[in-house]
Amino acid sequence: MRMSTFTRTKDVETVLHQNDAADGEHPGLKRQLKARDLMAFGVGIVIGTGIFTLTGVEAKNHAGPGIVISFAIAGVVSMLAALCYAELAAAVPTAGSSYTYAYTTIGEVFAWIIAWDLILEFALGSAVVARGWSGYLQDSLGLPTTFFGEESVVNLGAVFIVLVLGVVAAIGIRESSWVTTALVVVKVAVCLFVIFAGIFFLKAANLVPFIPESRPEAEGTSGLRQPLWQWVSGVEPTAYGVGGILVAAAVVFFAYSGFEAVANLGEETEKPGRDMPRGLIGTLLLCTLLYLGVCFVLTGMVDFRDLSEGAPISDAFHQVGLGWAGFLIGVAAVAGLSSVILVEIVALGRIGYALSRDGLLPRSIGAIHPTYQTPFRFTVAITLVIAVFAAFIPLDALAEMVSIGTLFAFFVVAIAVAVLRRTKPDMDRPFRTPAVPLLPIVSGLSCVALMACLAVDTWLRFLVWLLAGLLIYVFYGRKHSMLAPGRQDRETSAAQ
Repeated sequence: MRMSTFTRTKDVETVLHQNDAADGEHPGLKRQLKARDLMAFGVGIVIGTGIFTLTGVEAKNHAGPGIVISFAIAGVVSMLAALCYAELAAAVPTAGSSYTYAYTTIGEVFAWIIAWDLILEFALGSAVVARGWSGYLQDSLGLPTTFFGEESVVNLGAVFIVLVLGVVAAIGIRESSWVTTALVVVKVAVCLFVIFAGIFFLKAANLVPFIPESRPEAEGTSGLRQPLWQWVSGVEPTAYGVGGILVAAAVVFFAYSGFEAVANLGEETEKPGRDMPRGLIGTLLLCTLLYLGVCFVLTGMVDFRDLSEGAPISDAFHQVGLGWAGFLIGVAAVAGLSSVILVEIVALGRIGYALSRDGLLPRSIGAIHPTYQTPFRFTVAITLVIAVFAAFIPLDALAEMVSIGTLFAFFVVAIAVAVLRRTKPDMDRPFRTPAVPLLPIVSGLSCVALMACLAVDTWLRFLVWLLAGLLIYVFYGRKHSMLAPGRQDRETSAAQ
Protein backbone atom coordinates (compact mmCIF):
# COMPACT_ATOMS: atom_id res chain seq x y z
CA MET A 1 0.00 0.00 0.00
CA ARG A 2 1.40 3.41 -0.91
CA MET A 3 1.77 5.97 1.84
CA SER A 4 -0.03 8.51 -0.38
CA THR A 5 -3.21 6.47 0.10
CA PHE A 6 -3.12 7.24 3.81
CA THR A 7 -1.96 10.85 3.55
CA ARG A 8 -4.26 12.04 0.77
CA THR A 9 -6.04 15.23 1.78
CA LYS A 10 -9.26 16.96 0.82
CA ASP A 11 -8.96 20.46 -0.56
CA VAL A 12 -10.47 23.21 1.60
CA GLU A 13 -12.42 24.55 -1.38
CA THR A 14 -13.92 21.09 -1.90
CA VAL A 15 -15.13 21.05 1.70
CA LEU A 16 -16.74 24.46 1.34
CA HIS A 17 -18.38 23.40 -1.91
CA GLN A 18 -19.76 20.26 -0.23
CA ASN A 19 -21.48 22.43 2.33
CA ASP A 20 -23.51 24.16 -0.36
CA ALA A 21 -23.93 21.27 -2.80
CA ALA A 22 -26.99 19.04 -2.78
CA ASP A 23 -27.56 15.44 -3.72
CA GLY A 24 -30.21 12.85 -3.04
CA GLU A 25 -28.88 11.50 0.24
CA HIS A 26 -26.82 14.47 1.42
CA PRO A 27 -28.76 17.63 0.49
CA GLY A 28 -27.00 19.70 3.13
CA LEU A 29 -27.89 20.90 6.59
CA LYS A 30 -30.08 23.97 7.08
CA ARG A 31 -28.40 27.13 8.41
CA GLN A 32 -30.51 28.41 11.30
CA LEU A 33 -28.30 28.78 14.39
CA LYS A 34 -26.96 32.01 15.90
CA ALA A 35 -24.14 32.69 18.40
CA ARG A 36 -26.53 32.42 21.36
CA ASP A 37 -27.70 29.00 20.12
CA LEU A 38 -24.08 27.84 19.83
CA MET A 39 -23.31 29.03 23.36
CA ALA A 40 -26.41 27.24 24.64
CA PHE A 41 -25.23 24.01 23.04
CA GLY A 42 -21.70 24.57 24.35
CA VAL A 43 -22.71 25.32 27.92
CA GLY A 44 -25.26 22.52 27.68
CA ILE A 45 -22.59 19.91 27.07
CA VAL A 46 -19.77 21.36 29.19
CA ILE A 47 -21.60 21.95 32.47
CA GLY A 48 -22.62 18.49 33.56
CA THR A 49 -20.99 15.40 35.04
CA GLY A 50 -17.64 17.12 35.54
CA ILE A 51 -18.83 19.76 37.96
CA PHE A 52 -21.57 17.67 39.57
CA THR A 53 -19.41 14.60 40.35
CA LEU A 54 -15.71 14.86 39.46
CA THR A 55 -15.23 17.90 41.69
CA GLY A 56 -15.75 15.83 44.83
CA VAL A 57 -13.83 12.78 43.60
CA GLU A 58 -10.69 14.64 42.60
CA ALA A 59 -10.69 17.11 45.50
CA LYS A 60 -10.98 14.23 47.94
CA ASN A 61 -8.45 11.90 46.33
CA HIS A 62 -5.88 14.10 44.60
CA ALA A 63 -6.00 17.87 44.97
CA GLY A 64 -7.85 19.07 48.09
CA PRO A 65 -8.86 22.76 47.83
CA GLY A 66 -6.25 22.94 45.05
CA ILE A 67 -8.95 21.47 42.81
CA VAL A 68 -9.58 25.13 41.92
CA ILE A 69 -6.09 25.23 40.37
CA SER A 70 -6.76 21.93 38.59
CA PHE A 71 -9.89 23.34 36.96
CA ALA A 72 -7.99 26.53 36.08
CA ILE A 73 -5.22 24.54 34.36
CA ALA A 74 -7.75 22.48 32.42
CA GLY A 75 -9.61 25.66 31.50
CA VAL A 76 -6.47 27.37 30.16
CA VAL A 77 -5.59 24.35 28.02
CA SER A 78 -9.17 24.26 26.74
CA MET A 79 -9.08 27.98 25.93
CA LEU A 80 -5.88 27.56 23.89
CA ALA A 81 -7.63 24.79 21.97
CA ALA A 82 -10.75 26.96 21.57
CA LEU A 83 -8.70 29.70 19.90
CA CYS A 84 -7.40 27.13 17.41
CA TYR A 85 -10.88 25.69 16.87
CA ALA A 86 -12.28 29.18 16.34
CA GLU A 87 -10.02 29.89 13.35
CA LEU A 88 -10.79 26.59 11.65
CA ALA A 89 -14.51 26.57 12.49
CA ALA A 90 -14.93 30.10 11.08
CA ALA A 91 -12.87 29.42 7.94
CA VAL A 92 -14.13 25.87 7.29
CA PRO A 93 -17.66 25.75 8.79
CA THR A 94 -18.57 22.11 8.33
CA ALA A 95 -19.96 19.07 10.11
CA GLY A 96 -17.19 16.89 11.52
CA SER A 97 -15.07 19.65 13.12
CA SER A 98 -11.59 18.28 13.95
CA TYR A 99 -12.16 15.32 11.62
CA THR A 100 -12.58 17.66 8.66
CA TYR A 101 -9.72 19.90 9.78
CA ALA A 102 -7.38 16.89 9.86
CA TYR A 103 -8.70 15.77 6.46
CA THR A 104 -7.65 19.07 4.86
CA THR A 105 -4.21 19.16 6.49
CA ILE A 106 -2.46 15.96 7.62
CA GLY A 107 -4.28 13.24 5.72
CA GLU A 108 -7.26 10.92 5.42
CA VAL A 109 -6.14 8.19 7.80
CA PHE A 110 -5.48 10.73 10.56
CA ALA A 111 -8.88 12.30 9.90
CA TRP A 112 -10.55 8.90 10.27
CA ILE A 113 -8.69 8.23 13.52
CA ILE A 114 -9.84 11.59 14.87
CA ALA A 115 -13.45 10.82 13.92
CA TRP A 116 -13.17 7.39 15.53
CA ASP A 117 -11.76 9.11 18.60
CA LEU A 118 -14.66 11.57 18.70
CA ILE A 119 -17.18 8.74 18.46
CA LEU A 120 -15.49 7.20 21.52
CA GLU A 121 -15.58 10.51 23.38
CA PHE A 122 -19.23 11.35 22.76
CA ALA A 123 -20.74 7.85 22.83
CA LEU A 124 -19.08 6.69 26.05
CA GLY A 125 -19.41 10.14 27.57
CA SER A 126 -23.15 10.24 27.00
CA ALA A 127 -23.55 6.68 28.37
CA VAL A 128 -21.70 7.67 31.55
CA VAL A 129 -23.81 10.80 31.91
CA ALA A 130 -27.02 8.82 31.36
CA ARG A 131 -26.15 6.53 34.26
CA GLY A 132 -25.35 9.59 36.37
CA TRP A 133 -28.72 11.09 35.42
CA SER A 134 -30.44 7.91 36.55
CA GLY A 135 -28.56 7.98 39.85
CA TYR A 136 -29.42 11.61 40.61
CA LEU A 137 -33.06 10.97 39.74
CA GLN A 138 -33.16 7.93 42.01
CA ASP A 139 -31.57 9.88 44.88
CA SER A 140 -33.86 12.91 44.50
CA LEU A 141 -37.16 11.03 44.17
CA GLY A 142 -36.41 7.83 46.10
CA LEU A 143 -36.98 5.61 43.07
CA PRO A 144 -36.32 1.83 43.24
CA THR A 145 -32.64 0.95 42.85
CA THR A 146 -33.65 -2.14 40.86
CA PHE A 147 -34.04 -0.01 37.75
CA PHE A 148 -32.31 3.29 38.65
CA GLY A 149 -28.76 4.09 39.71
CA GLU A 150 -25.57 2.08 39.77
CA GLU A 151 -27.01 -0.80 41.79
CA SER A 152 -29.51 -1.69 39.07
CA VAL A 153 -29.13 -4.83 36.97
CA VAL A 154 -30.65 -3.13 33.93
CA ASN A 155 -30.54 0.66 34.27
CA LEU A 156 -33.92 1.52 32.78
CA GLY A 157 -33.62 5.12 33.94
CA ALA A 158 -30.50 5.61 31.80
CA VAL A 159 -32.13 3.86 28.83
CA PHE A 160 -35.23 6.05 29.15
CA ILE A 161 -33.37 9.38 29.05
CA VAL A 162 -31.12 8.27 26.17
CA LEU A 163 -34.09 7.21 24.05
CA VAL A 164 -36.11 10.36 24.78
CA LEU A 165 -33.24 12.71 23.97
CA GLY A 166 -32.25 10.60 20.97
CA VAL A 167 -35.73 11.24 19.55
CA VAL A 168 -35.34 14.98 20.15
CA ALA A 169 -31.94 14.97 18.40
CA ALA A 170 -33.31 13.00 15.45
CA ILE A 171 -36.38 15.22 14.95
CA GLY A 172 -34.48 18.45 14.40
CA ILE A 173 -31.66 20.83 15.35
CA ARG A 174 -34.05 23.69 16.18
CA GLU A 175 -36.03 21.53 18.60
CA SER A 176 -32.73 20.37 20.14
CA SER A 177 -31.70 24.00 20.54
CA TRP A 178 -34.95 24.92 22.32
CA VAL A 179 -34.67 22.05 24.80
CA THR A 180 -30.97 22.66 25.41
CA THR A 181 -31.45 26.39 26.01
CA ALA A 182 -34.15 25.74 28.61
CA LEU A 183 -31.97 23.21 30.45
CA VAL A 184 -28.93 25.49 30.31
CA VAL A 185 -30.83 28.35 31.96
CA VAL A 186 -31.74 26.02 34.84
CA LYS A 187 -28.25 24.73 35.55
CA VAL A 188 -26.46 28.06 35.12
CA ALA A 189 -28.92 29.53 37.62
CA VAL A 190 -28.18 26.72 40.05
CA CYS A 191 -24.40 27.13 39.66
CA LEU A 192 -24.85 30.81 40.54
CA PHE A 193 -27.03 29.78 43.49
CA VAL A 194 -24.31 27.42 44.75
CA ILE A 195 -21.72 30.20 44.57
CA PHE A 196 -23.75 32.99 46.18
CA ALA A 197 -25.54 30.86 48.79
CA GLY A 198 -22.55 28.70 49.66
CA ILE A 199 -20.24 31.67 50.22
CA PHE A 200 -22.05 32.38 53.52
CA PHE A 201 -20.94 28.97 54.83
CA LEU A 202 -17.25 29.26 53.97
CA LYS A 203 -14.77 28.35 56.68
CA ALA A 204 -11.19 29.52 56.26
CA ALA A 205 -9.93 26.40 58.04
CA ASN A 206 -11.30 24.22 55.22
CA LEU A 207 -9.09 26.03 52.70
CA VAL A 208 -5.85 25.65 54.66
CA PRO A 209 -3.56 24.29 53.39
CA PHE A 210 -4.83 25.17 49.95
CA ILE A 211 -2.43 22.62 48.43
CA PRO A 212 -2.24 19.66 50.86
CA GLU A 213 1.19 18.17 51.43
CA SER A 214 2.15 15.45 48.99
CA ARG A 215 1.96 11.87 50.26
CA PRO A 216 2.25 8.37 48.76
CA GLU A 217 -0.83 7.16 46.88
CA ALA A 218 -3.09 4.57 48.47
CA GLU A 219 -2.57 0.89 47.74
CA GLY A 220 -3.89 -0.28 44.38
CA THR A 221 -2.90 2.88 42.48
CA SER A 222 0.51 1.66 41.38
CA GLY A 223 1.26 -0.26 38.20
CA LEU A 224 -1.16 0.42 35.37
CA ARG A 225 -3.28 2.83 37.44
CA GLN A 226 -0.48 5.34 37.94
CA PRO A 227 0.00 8.32 35.59
CA LEU A 228 1.99 7.57 32.46
CA TRP A 229 4.78 10.02 33.29
CA GLN A 230 5.28 8.48 36.72
CA TRP A 231 5.27 4.98 35.25
CA VAL A 232 7.90 6.00 32.65
CA SER A 233 10.10 7.90 35.09
CA GLY A 234 9.80 5.41 37.95
CA VAL A 235 8.60 8.11 40.37
CA GLU A 236 6.46 6.80 43.22
CA PRO A 237 2.75 7.65 42.73
CA THR A 238 1.65 10.47 45.04
CA ALA A 239 -1.56 12.19 46.04
CA TYR A 240 -1.96 15.93 46.70
CA GLY A 241 0.87 18.38 46.23
CA VAL A 242 1.69 19.69 42.76
CA GLY A 243 1.61 16.17 41.30
CA GLY A 244 -1.90 15.60 42.65
CA ILE A 245 -3.11 18.89 41.19
CA LEU A 246 -1.79 17.91 37.75
CA VAL A 247 -3.38 14.45 37.92
CA ALA A 248 -6.68 16.05 38.94
CA ALA A 249 -6.36 18.57 36.08
CA ALA A 250 -6.02 15.72 33.57
CA VAL A 251 -9.08 13.94 34.97
CA VAL A 252 -11.32 16.99 35.40
CA PHE A 253 -10.50 17.91 31.83
CA PHE A 254 -13.52 15.68 31.26
CA ALA A 255 -15.55 18.61 32.61
CA TYR A 256 -14.51 20.71 29.59
CA SER A 257 -14.80 17.92 27.06
CA GLY A 258 -17.50 18.37 24.49
CA PHE A 259 -17.22 22.09 23.85
CA GLU A 260 -15.77 21.14 20.46
CA ALA A 261 -19.23 19.77 19.69
CA VAL A 262 -20.10 23.39 18.87
CA ALA A 263 -17.68 23.21 15.92
CA ASN A 264 -19.71 20.31 14.52
CA LEU A 265 -22.59 22.75 13.96
CA GLY A 266 -20.70 24.93 11.47
CA GLU A 267 -22.91 23.97 8.52
CA GLU A 268 -26.03 24.91 10.50
CA THR A 269 -24.80 28.33 11.64
CA GLU A 270 -26.19 31.38 9.86
CA LYS A 271 -22.96 33.41 9.99
CA PRO A 272 -20.17 30.98 10.98
CA GLY A 273 -17.35 33.47 10.40
CA ARG A 274 -18.75 35.69 13.14
CA ASP A 275 -20.75 33.36 15.37
CA MET A 276 -18.45 30.31 15.61
CA PRO A 277 -15.63 32.14 17.46
CA ARG A 278 -18.19 33.82 19.74
CA GLY A 279 -19.89 30.50 20.49
CA LEU A 280 -16.66 28.60 21.21
CA ILE A 281 -14.82 31.23 23.24
CA GLY A 282 -17.95 32.42 25.03
CA THR A 283 -18.74 28.87 26.11
CA LEU A 284 -15.28 28.36 27.62
CA LEU A 285 -15.18 31.72 29.42
CA LEU A 286 -18.59 31.28 31.04
CA CYS A 287 -18.02 27.65 32.06
CA THR A 288 -14.53 28.27 33.45
CA LEU A 289 -15.73 31.13 35.65
CA LEU A 290 -18.63 29.04 36.97
CA TYR A 291 -16.37 26.03 37.59
CA LEU A 292 -13.81 28.04 39.57
CA GLY A 293 -16.52 29.64 41.69
CA VAL A 294 -18.26 26.34 42.47
CA CYS A 295 -14.97 24.56 43.31
CA PHE A 296 -13.84 27.33 45.65
CA VAL A 297 -17.17 27.48 47.48
CA LEU A 298 -17.50 23.69 47.69
CA THR A 299 -14.09 23.09 49.28
CA GLY A 300 -14.63 26.09 51.56
CA MET A 301 -17.98 24.83 52.84
CA VAL A 302 -16.83 21.30 53.71
CA ASP A 303 -13.48 19.74 54.56
CA PHE A 304 -12.34 18.10 51.33
CA ARG A 305 -11.85 14.78 53.18
CA ASP A 306 -15.59 14.72 53.93
CA LEU A 307 -16.80 15.41 50.37
CA SER A 308 -19.18 12.92 48.82
CA GLU A 309 -17.84 11.26 45.67
CA GLY A 310 -21.33 10.58 44.30
CA ALA A 311 -23.13 13.92 44.74
CA PRO A 312 -20.61 16.34 46.27
CA ILE A 313 -22.45 19.62 45.74
CA SER A 314 -25.86 18.60 47.04
CA ASP A 315 -24.25 16.66 49.91
CA ALA A 316 -22.22 19.72 50.95
CA PHE A 317 -25.43 21.70 51.45
CA HIS A 318 -26.89 18.80 53.43
CA GLN A 319 -23.80 18.88 55.67
CA VAL A 320 -24.25 22.58 56.48
CA GLY A 321 -27.95 22.09 57.25
CA LEU A 322 -29.57 23.28 54.03
CA GLY A 323 -31.33 20.09 53.01
CA TRP A 324 -33.82 21.92 50.79
CA ALA A 325 -30.93 23.40 48.82
CA GLY A 326 -29.40 19.95 48.43
CA PHE A 327 -32.65 18.68 46.93
CA LEU A 328 -32.84 21.66 44.57
CA ILE A 329 -29.30 21.04 43.36
CA GLY A 330 -30.08 17.35 42.83
CA VAL A 331 -33.00 18.31 40.59
CA ALA A 332 -30.78 20.77 38.71
CA ALA A 333 -28.20 18.02 38.21
CA VAL A 334 -30.87 15.95 36.47
CA ALA A 335 -31.60 18.89 34.14
CA GLY A 336 -27.92 19.59 33.58
CA LEU A 337 -27.04 16.03 32.72
CA SER A 338 -30.00 15.85 30.32
CA SER A 339 -28.59 18.65 28.18
CA VAL A 340 -25.17 16.97 28.08
CA ILE A 341 -26.66 13.76 26.68
CA LEU A 342 -28.71 15.67 24.11
CA VAL A 343 -25.81 17.72 22.74
CA GLU A 344 -23.51 14.69 22.56
CA ILE A 345 -26.08 12.74 20.52
CA VAL A 346 -26.54 15.75 18.21
CA ALA A 347 -22.74 15.97 17.75
CA LEU A 348 -22.47 12.24 17.01
CA GLY A 349 -25.06 12.60 14.26
CA ARG A 350 -22.99 15.32 12.58
CA ILE A 351 -19.82 13.22 12.78
CA GLY A 352 -21.61 10.27 11.16
CA TYR A 353 -22.99 12.59 8.48
CA ALA A 354 -19.49 13.84 7.62
CA LEU A 355 -17.99 10.33 7.51
CA SER A 356 -20.70 8.90 5.26
CA ARG A 357 -20.59 11.90 2.94
CA ASP A 358 -16.87 11.25 2.45
CA GLY A 359 -17.41 7.53 1.82
CA LEU A 360 -15.59 6.35 4.95
CA LEU A 361 -18.90 4.91 6.14
CA PRO A 362 -21.77 3.72 3.89
CA ARG A 363 -23.44 6.81 2.45
CA SER A 364 -26.94 5.63 3.31
CA ILE A 365 -26.11 5.70 7.04
CA GLY A 366 -25.63 9.46 7.03
CA ALA A 367 -28.55 10.30 4.74
CA ILE A 368 -30.41 13.51 5.62
CA HIS A 369 -34.08 12.98 6.46
CA PRO A 370 -36.27 14.90 3.96
CA THR A 371 -38.58 16.22 6.68
CA TYR A 372 -36.42 16.62 9.79
CA GLN A 373 -33.27 17.75 7.92
CA THR A 374 -31.06 15.72 10.27
CA PRO A 375 -28.83 12.62 9.79
CA PHE A 376 -31.77 10.59 11.05
CA ARG A 377 -30.52 7.01 10.54
CA PHE A 378 -27.12 7.52 12.13
CA THR A 379 -28.65 9.44 15.05
CA VAL A 380 -31.16 6.65 15.72
CA ALA A 381 -28.49 3.93 15.39
CA ILE A 382 -25.99 5.60 17.72
CA THR A 383 -28.79 6.33 20.22
CA LEU A 384 -29.56 2.61 20.44
CA VAL A 385 -25.87 1.77 20.93
CA ILE A 386 -25.58 4.35 23.73
CA ALA A 387 -28.74 2.97 25.37
CA VAL A 388 -27.25 -0.53 25.45
CA PHE A 389 -24.04 0.71 27.06
CA ALA A 390 -25.99 2.80 29.56
CA ALA A 391 -28.27 -0.11 30.45
CA PHE A 392 -25.68 -2.72 31.33
CA ILE A 393 -22.16 -1.35 31.76
CA PRO A 394 -20.98 0.72 34.74
CA LEU A 395 -18.62 3.24 33.17
CA ASP A 396 -17.23 4.86 36.31
CA ALA A 397 -13.60 4.62 35.11
CA LEU A 398 -14.23 5.99 31.63
CA ALA A 399 -14.02 9.71 32.45
CA GLU A 400 -10.30 9.31 31.77
CA MET A 401 -11.06 7.69 28.42
CA VAL A 402 -13.14 10.70 27.44
CA SER A 403 -10.38 13.06 28.59
CA ILE A 404 -7.64 11.35 26.60
CA GLY A 405 -9.81 11.30 23.49
CA THR A 406 -10.56 15.00 23.81
CA LEU A 407 -6.94 15.96 24.41
CA PHE A 408 -5.87 13.96 21.37
CA ALA A 409 -8.43 15.77 19.21
CA PHE A 410 -7.26 19.14 20.54
CA PHE A 411 -3.66 18.21 19.73
CA VAL A 412 -4.58 17.47 16.11
CA VAL A 413 -6.50 20.74 15.76
CA ALA A 414 -3.46 22.69 16.97
CA ILE A 415 -1.36 21.00 14.28
CA ALA A 416 -4.02 21.71 11.66
CA VAL A 417 -3.97 25.46 12.37
CA ALA A 418 -0.20 25.68 11.90
CA VAL A 419 -0.23 23.50 8.76
CA LEU A 420 -3.04 25.43 7.07
CA ARG A 421 -1.27 28.74 7.74
CA ARG A 422 1.65 27.42 5.64
CA THR A 423 -0.25 25.52 2.94
CA LYS A 424 -3.18 27.96 2.57
CA PRO A 425 -1.78 31.39 3.56
CA ASP A 426 -4.34 33.26 1.44
CA MET A 427 -7.41 31.39 2.68
CA ASP A 428 -10.20 33.63 3.98
CA ARG A 429 -10.01 33.58 7.78
CA PRO A 430 -12.81 35.56 9.47
CA PHE A 431 -11.11 34.81 12.80
CA ARG A 432 -7.34 34.37 13.17
CA THR A 433 -5.72 32.49 16.04
CA PRO A 434 -3.17 34.88 17.59
CA ALA A 435 0.59 34.19 17.75
CA VAL A 436 0.74 31.37 15.20
CA PRO A 437 2.72 29.10 15.31
CA LEU A 438 3.60 29.76 18.98
CA LEU A 439 0.08 29.43 20.39
CA PRO A 440 -0.72 26.17 18.53
CA ILE A 441 2.62 24.73 19.67
CA VAL A 442 1.91 25.65 23.30
CA SER A 443 -1.62 24.26 22.94
CA GLY A 444 -0.38 20.95 21.50
CA LEU A 445 2.34 20.53 24.13
CA SER A 446 -0.14 21.34 26.91
CA CYS A 447 -2.46 18.61 25.64
CA VAL A 448 0.38 16.08 25.54
CA ALA A 449 1.41 17.07 29.08
CA LEU A 450 -2.07 16.47 30.46
CA MET A 451 -2.35 13.19 28.55
CA ALA A 452 0.87 12.06 30.26
CA CYS A 453 -0.87 12.60 33.61
CA LEU A 454 -3.52 10.00 32.79
CA ALA A 455 -3.20 6.39 33.89
CA VAL A 456 -1.28 3.77 31.91
CA ASP A 457 -4.33 1.51 31.55
CA THR A 458 -6.26 4.44 30.06
CA TRP A 459 -3.54 4.78 27.43
CA LEU A 460 -3.72 1.05 26.69
CA ARG A 461 -7.52 1.12 26.21
CA PHE A 462 -7.20 4.19 24.01
CA LEU A 463 -4.56 2.55 21.82
CA VAL A 464 -6.72 -0.58 21.43
CA TRP A 465 -9.66 1.59 20.34
CA LEU A 466 -7.50 3.43 17.81
CA LEU A 467 -6.15 0.13 16.44
CA ALA A 468 -9.70 -1.15 15.92
CA GLY A 469 -10.55 2.05 14.06
CA LEU A 470 -7.43 1.74 11.90
CA LEU A 471 -8.46 -1.77 10.86
CA ILE A 472 -11.91 -0.52 9.81
CA TYR A 473 -10.27 2.18 7.71
CA VAL A 474 -7.82 -0.21 6.04
CA PHE A 475 -10.46 -2.79 5.10
CA TYR A 476 -13.39 -0.47 4.28
CA GLY A 477 -12.86 3.28 4.41
CA ARG A 478 -9.68 3.41 2.31
CA LYS A 479 -11.37 1.64 -0.61
CA HIS A 480 -14.72 3.45 -0.43
CA SER A 481 -13.41 6.95 0.26
CA MET A 482 -14.51 9.68 -2.13
CA LEU A 483 -10.78 10.30 -2.70
CA ALA A 484 -10.10 6.68 -3.72
CA PRO A 485 -8.85 6.35 -7.32
CA GLY A 486 -11.78 6.12 -9.75
CA ARG A 487 -14.42 6.70 -7.05
CA GLN A 488 -15.71 9.95 -8.51
CA ASP A 489 -15.99 8.34 -11.97
CA ARG A 490 -17.99 5.44 -10.52
CA GLU A 491 -20.28 7.86 -8.69
CA THR A 492 -20.88 9.78 -11.92
CA SER A 493 -21.59 6.60 -13.89
CA ALA A 494 -24.03 5.36 -11.26
CA ALA A 495 -25.85 8.69 -11.31
CA GLN A 496 -26.29 8.40 -15.08
